[in-house]
Amino acid sequence: MLKRFIAVSLCILSLFVAGTALAIEFSADTVTTTGQHTMSGKIFFSDDKFRMDINAPQTMTMITRLDKKVVWNIMHDQKMYMAMPIREENQPRVNKEFEGEIERKLIGKETIDGHPTEKYLITYKVENSTQQVYQWWATDINFPVKTEAVNGEWKQEYKNLKMGKQPDSLFEVPSGYKKFDMPGGMMMPGGMKAR
Repeated sequence: MLKRFIAVSLCILSLFVAGTALAIEFSADTVTTTGQHTMSGKIFFSDDKFRMDINAPQTMTMITRLDKKVVWNIMHDQKMYMAMPIREENQPRVNKEFEGEIERKLIGKETIDGHPTEKYLITYKVENSTQQVYQWWATDINFPVKTEAVNGEWKQEYKNLKMGKQPDSLFEVPSGYKKFDMPGGMMMPGGMKAR
């Protein structure tokens, strides 16, 4: 169960960081849908760090600290956390481009959750596969408020965005939580092991 939970959280993180502009501070509700499963949570952005609280079978928090080059996966029920290094090439990018993007077409304009957006059809590569997504880029805050696979396999939305400074305490491991390691390490994208 724990390995599956961490794998799901890593998947969400990879969707989350794609095309993200890091020059703003805000909080938002997030909803990620994959097939028949929906995962809701909350995100907090502040300069070179961000936090995602995930409500699934159990509550989990992911805190990414670019300044420390680490991601903390925090299991609140067990009061434990795991630290995973961030590789340089996997860091969030400070531009609009989607990860692996090879083409972007503006196909319309819509208002999403009160934000004026430009809707793009994006073609991108993942290893040897070419895939496509729709992205709704909010022009008032320079942030993708919605991204959805063209084939409908998954969708990620940000709602109730509130701009403003985020408390530093949100981006720290709670006191009293113990660090743990996965037995034998866990393989991460790019062949790196989490320790």
